[in-house]
Amino acid sequence: MSDNTDRNLSADEWDELNFPRPKENDFDRVVERAISRRGFIGGVLAFGSGAAAMSAGLLDIGKARAQQETRFAFTPVAASTDSDVHVPEGYRWQRLVSWGDPLFSGTEVFDQAIGGAAGDADKVFGENTDGIELFIIGGKQVIAVNHEYTNNKINLPQATDGVPRDARDVLKLQNLQGVAVMELVESDTGWAVVLDSPFNRRITQNTPMKISGPAAGHDLLKTAADAAGDESLGTFNNCGSGKTPWGTYLTCEENFNGYFGATEEPELSEQVADGYKRYGISTDGWGYEYHKWDSRFDTSKNPNEPHRAGWIVEIDPADPQSMPVKRTALGRLKHENAACVLAPDGRVVVYMGDDERGEFLYKFVSRDVYAPGANTSTLLDEGQLHVARFNDDMTGEWVSLTPDTTGMSQAEIAIFSRIAASKVGATTMDRPEWVAVNPIAVEAYCALTNNSRRGVKPNAGGDWTPVAGPNPREANNYGQIVRWRPSGDDHASKSFEWDLYVMAGNPTVHEGAYAGSANINEGNLFNSPDGMAIDTTGLVWIQTDGDDSDEGDFAGNGNNQMLVGDPVTGRIERFLTGPKGAEVTGLCWSADRRTMFVGIQHPDAPFPDGEGKLPRSSIIAVKRDDNLPVG
Repeated sequence: MSDNTDRNLSADEWDELNFPRPKENDFDRVVERAISRRGFIGGVLAFGSGAAAMSAGLLDIGKARAQQETRFAFTPVAASTDSDVHVPEGYRWQRLVSWGDPLFSGTEVFDQAIGGAAGDADKVFGENTDGIELFIIGGKQVIAVNHEYTNNKINLPQATDGVPRDARDVLKLQNLQGVAVMELVESDTGWAVVLDSPFNRRITQNTPMKISGPAAGHDLLKTAADAAGDESLGTFNNCGSGKTPWGTYLTCEENFNGYFGATEEPELSEQVADGYKRYGISTDGWGYEYHKWDSRFDTSKNPNEPHRAGWIVEIDPADPQSMPVKRTALGRLKHENAACVLAPDGRVVVYMGDDERGEFLYKFVSRDVYAPGANTSTLLDEGQLHVARFNDDMTGEWVSLTPDTTGMSQAEIAIFSRIAASKVGATTMDRPEWVAVNPIAVEAYCALTNNSRRGVKPNAGGDWTPVAGPNPREANNYGQIVRWRPSGDDHASKSFEWDLYVMAGNPTVHEGAYAGSANINEGNLFNSPDGMAIDTTGLVWIQTDGDDSDEGDFAGNGNNQMLVGDPVTGRIERFLTGPKGAEVTGLCWSADRRTMFVGIQHPDAPFPDGEGKLPRSSIIAVKRDDNLPVG
């Protein structure tokens, strides 16, 4: 990026600046068409401005019942605006691990003046924790954690405005990102990382990766360093996560485009240039400056390198020597997370959101069935990728992305999944982020975090973004959660019925759609639902990454937070609030469910070390005082 102001832009703001979309001039006509379809918008908002009432949704149970009945074992906390974490009375939290804490002995103590030693960056807990999953391996509790990106001014405090000064600075940033795998143990003093555990491992932006599936070996994945196109280095912008039935970790590459730039204008084929535009790859990147010090990220020298990012990567936490695998059959997009579930016949279903305004919701269904103890090495390589089409009559279908439906080869569908999805008329969504599957009901949820372009501009592929279906508000800055139930109680089914579980909003400021659904009230205000998990009792845990100004449209929201919702009654209450500036993201439970591990990403100072210290992304452990299960 050209200046410091640009480096402080969000991904959406940077995209808006560098890839402006044309405005639609006949918006009124589009809205009129959306409203006329079965009176959809009017019908949704008639229930006290509650889209959650649709179909067999929550409002047919009644708002009064939602207010009276609860399965929540806590008193909700108030919104907060300070620099601390708050949990309900009768609960407590402790810091488990923060950026810069060692995973191995011999590592230098974290140095606040330099943001940790550069030479230790691949031996410590990395920056900006995100997706988290827990595994039981040989009786040990092991977690895998994503490190999404770096905050350059904080991680390179000696560099001017956080701009890397040399290749050593770049290497430090690369090593602070990726994934950490580490063993945990609980004692009388609380939870801690087991130093030097044989399971401890750091996977970075330079770790060797295998490429598998339909795109492996394709010309668009070949580089001078990898003429075969089947091995790459590193995993990038690791956002949400997933866990397979066979005990491996799925880490999801999201905003990978920001790592690439060019020292001169690259010469690109029309196909590659179109792909660059659709995925937001520019000549200046996001201020990481990798391309100036590491030619792998210079698209004028390596134009195919960006095609080797944007995948879901499978990691075996039980084998620290194993090579991570990029599973190209799951498509290339800005992956938020990967929610795995088994169909009744044993096939593996993976739900995935593409976190950009106006992009799509995807589903992969394996060709073969999962059998415990059988070979799983190709389960995520052979199968069918689908994209969702939502209808205004509360039904939907999963459209297969095949050479026949798209006019593209199977490898091209994998590499340019967004383009393939546009070709089949998929429904543009309000930034589909985490997907969560209910373990006690055949249904799934997706957090649609927000979309300032809804009804205003098309997406990056020129697909219009009408106010309709599960995206019922123009310029949506609050977000909503869509829920679907597959036909025949089969997640592999091609059809489904859907409703909206909740529409975030602010009834203290607005009436109508922007007040939110009927299960939103002054006591549980939030915006931009992002992370999501459903516990073993069926409660939906919702984490936010939104506007924490506590002003205007967001008055009363306070800091980002974690709430819990009951799908049966529709009730939603606030369980935890994060420190100022932080996103609350990533959630898993200990084996006995008596501890909840929660990620606190990019907090402002003084969290967690106090005044005058660098802010450090952290994982916290939350427990009940009576040591009963958390929830």
